[in-house]
Amino acid sequence: MLNFVVAKAQTYEFGLFAGGSNVIGDVGRTQYVDPRDGTIGAIVKWNRSNRHAFRASFIHASMIGDDNDSDDISRDLRGLKYNYNLLEASVGIEYTFWEWDLYSGTPQFTPYIYTGLTGFHYDLFALSNNGELEEYGSTFEAAIPIILGFKTTISSHFVLGIEVGARYTFTDNLDGSNPERSKKDFANLQFGNISNNDWYVFSGVTLTYTFGRKPCYCNF
Repeated sequence: MLNFVVAKAQTYEFGLFAGGSNVIGDVGRTQYVDPRDGTIGAIVKWNRSNRHAFRASFIHASMIGDDNDSDDISRDLRGLKYNYNLLEASVGIEYTFWEWDLYSGTPQFTPYIYTGLTGFHYDLFALSNNGELEEYGSTFEAAIPIILGFKTTISSHFVLGIEVGARYTFTDNLDGSNPERSKKDFANLQFGNISNNDWYVFSGVTLTYTFGRKPCYCNF
């Protein structure tokens, strides 16, 4: 016997993320959420049910840290700074707190949380002989994203969201404070708190376009 099961909230979303970034580390400002530096990227979602979606994104960010911008007097006197670009790719699952049914014909809005696995490419820095941070290479690293947001439909095909997302990284050198120990004499160039890994944060808005007709699954 052939049974037809209709899924009410399955569609696709594709759009943009734009906002700011900051590093939580040992150089620069000490605020946890401080979206000063530009961030832009693409985001795609597959709303698998009215409570969760598979999500992927690719984001480019400017990562800038300057001790002279810090409220910490010791950092301000030290005067270290860095400036580099970070490229991030992320895949995971987005859960909505309330039902998210894009086929209901009524305005939709809900808070959400996202997590998954993130990989990113960034430049490596270390203290030079003249006491400044200098680039010595680049590498790939992994991170765990923890994103909180709120989204709402603004028309039959567009969704607007706002979110703040912290990424816990598996490195302590986003700011040049703990360069790789495999490099010669780098152990003598460590500074700050080398017991904790660094975080970085993206804060911004998403605008996605929804498409894909309401599907019908066939169970045999």
